[in-house]
Amino acid sequence: MACAIIIASIGLNVNSSAVIIGAMLISPLMGPIVGAGSALGTYDFALLRKSMMNLLISTVVSLFVSVFYFYLSPFKDVQSKLSARTSPNIYDMLIAFFGGLVGVIAITRVEKGNPIPGVAIATALMSPLCTAGYGLATFNLSYFAGAFYLYTINCFFICIATFFVVKYLKYPAKSFKGRLYERKIRLGITTLVMIMIVPSFYLAYNLFNEKKFTKTVEDFINTEFSSRGFTVFYKRLNYNASPRTVDIAFLNKKLNKDEIAMYNRLLDERGIHNTVLTFRQDEEDIKAEILNEINKQNTAVSEKDVTINNLRQELEKYTVNEPGVVKELNVLFPELKDVSLGKIERYAGTDSTKVEWLVLYHLEKGAKQTDKTKIKSWLNERLKVQNILLLQDTQSE
Repeated sequence: MACAIIIASIGLNVNSSAVIIGAMLISPLMGPIVGAGSALGTYDFALLRKSMMNLLISTVVSLFVSVFYFYLSPFKDVQSKLSARTSPNIYDMLIAFFGGLVGVIAITRVEKGNPIPGVAIATALMSPLCTAGYGLATFNLSYFAGAFYLYTINCFFICIATFFVVKYLKYPAKSFKGRLYERKIRLGITTLVMIMIVPSFYLAYNLFNEKKFTKTVEDFINTEFSSRGFTVFYKRLNYNASPRTVDIAFLNKKLNKDEIAMYNRLLDERGIHNTVLTFRQDEEDIKAEILNEINKQNTAVSEKDVTINNLRQELEKYTVNEPGVVKELNVLFPELKDVSLGKIERYAGTDSTKVEWLVLYHLEKGAKQTDKTKIKSWLNERLKVQNILLLQDTQSE
């Protein structure tokens, strides 16, 4: 469990989906959760106590290890994989419930399949627990509350899915204390389900309103500005502010106070109430805002990105961005035919290499030899380089 938590924390820290998925597959958290649901369905309270104790120990250990990791980690920036696990809603509950159903059905079937890895990935137990640890380590209580709530509802609905499957398959009860006791258990489960569902419905409703607000504002900007030739190069929407704010900056257009008031009225008429439309027209202010936004975008550099960047730098060493040189050579030195221009890497002794410009040309039969010194002097001045290698192509004759 501790090793899986370290792997998941590193994955969240560097924003790597593959590492996070690997940690989910390693995690043994599904065992005690399914055990608790099975114990409830069969009234096996000894198993229920054991499962809950195992789950509690696993949770505490996970939180402790993730807090320890993020406290020591020098990288404490909020990555997208972290922030994505702080706002659970009804969809997370549906994923947890149906993922739990798949897992339990697979366990109870005679023909054994292996969907458990998929269930572990879909229901995401490790990553929200690590995010909760991040919230504690950075004293960000909103992150801790949101992530731990997601972890709790995932555990709970996997457990409830297990309970329903066990009851449906009519597994024999370990102990039975009467119908009244059974009704109490069902009432307790129903109450817990409602406690879990109500906040998630609110969060889902809030998410829906935020998406609707964003789409309406985007349509307004496209209709009133972009379609009329105004180049909007900066915009920022803040849905959680009171009043909500929409900041816009144009490339080459400035508005007066009357125009700003008119656009705010139009925004209100579109149904976007309690929102202030602000136009950033001071150049220094715009630059500061853009730099601030860039600094917030802390995207992790994956191994693939590093490889691509290295290859791009290597390619630039041999790329010739002088399209007019060959044409100019043909004008100044008409005796040169089929001129090719490129860069090559040559061995320079003592295990070192250097990049040189290569000019490959062909002289037609009967043409007099050209003045190589003159050509080199012109190329040195034209390209602002010294390493010029002239080669005559004699094979094409």
